[in-house]
Amino acid sequence: MSFNMFYTGLSGLNVAQAALVTTGHNTANVNTPGYSRQSAQIASAGGIYAPGVGYLGTGAKSTDVTRSYDRFLTTQLNQAQSSSQSLSTEFAQISQIDNLLANQSAGLAPLMQAFFAGVQAVANTPADPAARQQLIGSAQAMTNQFRANSQYLSGLNGNVNDQIAGGIGLINTYAEQIADLNKQIAMVDNADGSQAPNDLLDQRDQLVSDLSKLVGTKVVVQDGGQYSVYIGSGQTLVLGGKASTLKAVASAADPAQTGVALVGASGRAVEMHDNVLVGGSLGGLLQFRNETLRGAQNSLGRIAIALSDTFNAQQKLGVDLNGVMGQDFFSQAAPVLIANGNNKGDLNLTPSFADSGQLTSSDYTLHVEADLSYTLTRLSDKQQIALPAGFPSGSSNSVTFDGLTLSLVGGSASAGDSFLIQPTSAGAREFDVRVSDPSKLAAAAPVVTGKAVKNLGNAQISGGTVDASYLATPLAANLTLTYDSASNTLSGFPPAATVKVTLANGTPAAGSPYAPGSPVGYSAGASISVDGITFNISGKPANGDSFTVGKNSAGLSDGRNALLLAGLQNKKTIGDHASSFNDAYAQLVSTVGNKARQIQISNTAQTSLTTQIRAAQQSVSGVNQDEETANLLMYQQMYQANAKVIQTASTLFDAIMGISR
Repeated sequence: MSFNMFYTGLSGLNVAQAALVTTGHNTANVNTPGYSRQSAQIASAGGIYAPGVGYLGTGAKSTDVTRSYDRFLTTQLNQAQSSSQSLSTEFAQISQIDNLLANQSAGLAPLMQAFFAGVQAVANTPADPAARQQLIGSAQAMTNQFRANSQYLSGLNGNVNDQIAGGIGLINTYAEQIADLNKQIAMVDNADGSQAPNDLLDQRDQLVSDLSKLVGTKVVVQDGGQYSVYIGSGQTLVLGGKASTLKAVASAADPAQTGVALVGASGRAVEMHDNVLVGGSLGGLLQFRNETLRGAQNSLGRIAIALSDTFNAQQKLGVDLNGVMGQDFFSQAAPVLIANGNNKGDLNLTPSFADSGQLTSSDYTLHVEADLSYTLTRLSDKQQIALPAGFPSGSSNSVTFDGLTLSLVGGSASAGDSFLIQPTSAGAREFDVRVSDPSKLAAAAPVVTGKAVKNLGNAQISGGTVDASYLATPLAANLTLTYDSASNTLSGFPPAATVKVTLANGTPAAGSPYAPGSPVGYSAGASISVDGITFNISGKPANGDSFTVGKNSAGLSDGRNALLLAGLQNKKTIGDHASSFNDAYAQLVSTVGNKARQIQISNTAQTSLTTQIRAAQQSVSGVNQDEETANLLMYQQMYQANAKVIQTASTLFDAIMGISR
């Protein structure tokens, strides 16, 4: 009996030692990331039948060391971390744009106001060289800031590219380590399938957790306990002991952006669409780049293009101090079209501006379908734009949409070809002042009007304005219009000119437009248009009264065109002619600010949710130091008690041996 008692105590001693070692292991790893609390599983060693007594216990045994682990909570935590990291990354990036646009010293609104104030000053004192020079200086300050903002946004795009490349390197490292741990775990399982390699499992779960912070992942447990890890729309990153490789590549759709490609078994890198890579810092970077960053760059470009286009158009309708029609005041970017790097055809298309006032801040894609039909998509809202039948060939070799015209130049397309159209992306980058000579500011109107001194009536003629059609048929000689009271008409119009008359109430006059060279009926206050020149005569003329319209050869003190240029500040020239320049910039600032605030709120909520899930997961798997201290005391007492059993067994054995002597 003493012999059995000895082994019973020894079994308890071994169990206590295993429990102490496990508890000590927990205490040592209390701050180890990803460590799951382990517990020694203790069971009875069974009993031996003793005749006349019954079954006597033979002690205890340690059957296993298990970790406290909840796969459901772990999966939840990984998903929550992935979403949280995506939002926090996107918020960190968008905050930079928000700070830039909201910065009073870097903002464009004050500079645009200063520029138009300079235009107004020239309109008030067109002969003042200081006012003209001040206008050019304020224009240069404004365009410099446009370009600086564009350069800053381009720098952000470069930073995003670098972060994507760095994130891909980490993803590959984690994937290789997970695959290596899969191999080690499989080897241990094959050696002794009944004992789980807890520390290896914890290391693998921690790597998956770290990976989920970089990109959204899905984990599937295969036979043998190996992990298969998938990203995107189901692309395999880890399959058992094999890890796939991601590669940072120049995007085929836009070489200025870094894309993510999956390297196949053949070694060929296949680029994945940005929209399938969601979650984690990588998903946040792609979301920021494709939505906020691209939209901000395009919105700035749209303002620059609309401003340059409308200002140049009005500048060309004026006369400078040398009596010459005005030239472009600002440089203007052209729309960009990028053929996909994987295209097989040689289709050549050219985009051009049709109406800068209708431009949007969106990019577009033109895709060639399998039947060689074309699909044009506005990327901002994913809406398809109708194309003319047969485009782009024959009589339908061009299409106009959203202020842009897309024309066929030549070549042919293959199924699957695609093109990225960026109407406004370069607008701010290429916005600059072309006029450096103050005398070349076209502040004066190209025509002057007057009435004969001998006129007897009280009729007056307005100063006169011109529109774009005047550039095609500029005034060659002075017009002298004479009033005939008998027929109530004005005569003297050019024989080849068509004259239109619009009454003061806005309706066309009877007989308008008039046949070339014919007299025109007179109506007080009516607007008369001839060869791009518009004026009105009001009051009551006398028979034989005459009025002249002549070419303005020296606009030294004439600020009429400058006044029209100043009026562009509040004119609705952007967004389908619904917003002014300042309105469009304010909308951009508001859009980015609201987006930043929305992401901040979502990030705060997601962070709180992640914290709650982590607390729940740690309540299962985390090490509680107080609990482990109590366990140490308990197992220490257990060890001491079993040692006492062995000591007692030894004493009994010695006593029995003494009796036998």
